[in-house]
Amino acid sequence: MQELTHFIDGAMTKGTSGRFSDVFNPATGEVQAKLPIATPAETNDVVERAAKAQPAWGATNPQKRARVMMAMVGLMHRDMDKLAEALSREHGKTIPDAKGDLQRGLEVIEYCIGAPQLLKGEYTDSAGPGIDLYSMRQPLGVVAAIMPFNFPAMMPLWHVAPALACGNSVVLKPSERDPSVPLMLAELFVEAGLPAGCFQVVNGDKEAVDALLDNETIAGVSFVGSTPIAQYIYSRATANGKRAQCFGGAKNHMIVMPDADLDQAADALMGAGFGAAGERCMAISVAVPVGEETADRLIEKLIPRIEKLRVAPYTDGDDVDFGPVVTAEAKARILKLIDSGVEQGAKLVVDNRDFSLQGYENGFFVGPHLFDHVTPDMDIYKQEIFGPVLSTVRAKTYEEAIGLAMDHEYGNGTAIYTRDGDTARDFAHRINIGMVGINVPIPVPLAYHTFGGWKKSMFGDLNQHGPDSFKFYSRTKTVTARWPSGIKEGGEFNFKAMD
Repeated sequence: MQELTHFIDGAMTKGTSGRFSDVFNPATGEVQAKLPIATPAETNDVVERAAKAQPAWGATNPQKRARVMMAMVGLMHRDMDKLAEALSREHGKTIPDAKGDLQRGLEVIEYCIGAPQLLKGEYTDSAGPGIDLYSMRQPLGVVAAIMPFNFPAMMPLWHVAPALACGNSVVLKPSERDPSVPLMLAELFVEAGLPAGCFQVVNGDKEAVDALLDNETIAGVSFVGSTPIAQYIYSRATANGKRAQCFGGAKNHMIVMPDADLDQAADALMGAGFGAAGERCMAISVAVPVGEETADRLIEKLIPRIEKLRVAPYTDGDDVDFGPVVTAEAKARILKLIDSGVEQGAKLVVDNRDFSLQGYENGFFVGPHLFDHVTPDMDIYKQEIFGPVLSTVRAKTYEEAIGLAMDHEYGNGTAIYTRDGDTARDFAHRINIGMVGINVPIPVPLAYHTFGGWKKSMFGDLNQHGPDSFKFYSRTKTVTARWPSGIKEGGEFNFKAMD
């Protein structure tokens, strides 16, 4: 049985608490590793160590910090296959999905190579008589990143890379479900030239999280996970005077207009609704066809596509569409919500509740499901299922369809499929949701734009990656400088010359 570690001061370090958490192989249901769970005292010690390393790193010029990012890009490309295999083994997603996870994180590192430009301040010459005015961007100090299981490479890198590029030290608390890749990434950062102690990884549960939130040295906190926990972390962090950005749940709608290319829309829903077993905050979990004819035709096209989806372990090859969900508890929760949909009157068009994979009967596999005639009062509509379940809500009109998305408590992402430019433009301008796709099912912005939702999908003022990340992980200092130009008479300074 493998025993995993923390990553402290540049080295893999065993825990001292004596407490461990099981890390499962989702495909078999077997425990494959033991993960040490840090005590508050251990967590606070890691923060103290990060604080000791930060001043020298913060004083390192941005160009040298950018060179670490450049080296990290090369190392990730070198180890891509090894990282992807480790990610798939613990998370369950396919190798292509795992490489996509890594690639989207790598793109943020590439963006951070621009740190010298992104951290430039402003300067005003002669703002007043003999007065110059300038601003500079400086690191916060030590920051914490509390990250989810569903993107164990991408999510940490979205936060760790810009935080380091800004000159901070980072304490990462990854998910207990799939911690190996974050630990491997920490090793690579040190190999890339990051000084030991600037990137610490501490594994833990709520006790470790609360220790980070209460530690006076932590200046900023980033979190990605469910909305209730995002609200908790944001409230506790800000109450303790910390800068915080906390990203929560989602219920993403895709509106399908009567004029849409329905084959294109149906194909898009396959990847957007079922990719990575639906364990994505940007997954499309609600299809909203406008008009009965559109709905009937869309369902007709979806059924055979869903029935052809191949569900299997990542080891079965690149033609696997998706693998297991992450834990037995996640599987049980998904199936319970599916049962509630049936009980509350939705039509389960594709029913895979009895799905079982020969040889992997103890794995956490959930087959793909398709609901029709879902209504907004049903639990499967209100809650984020985070599984391979697509709900169809029929709308009579465009206004009814857009109202569904706008009235939902979550506002992470949304999409519309249409050939009409006026409709698409109206949708993009009116919708109260943070990320919008027009004939694009999962509108995740590239690294040089920012990623973030609205409403209960995000708590805080600044989003992930892009320019917002550099604003979040640094703070502005403004200097007003006056250098007197006195005239020396008889070898003494003439202060009257200043008047």
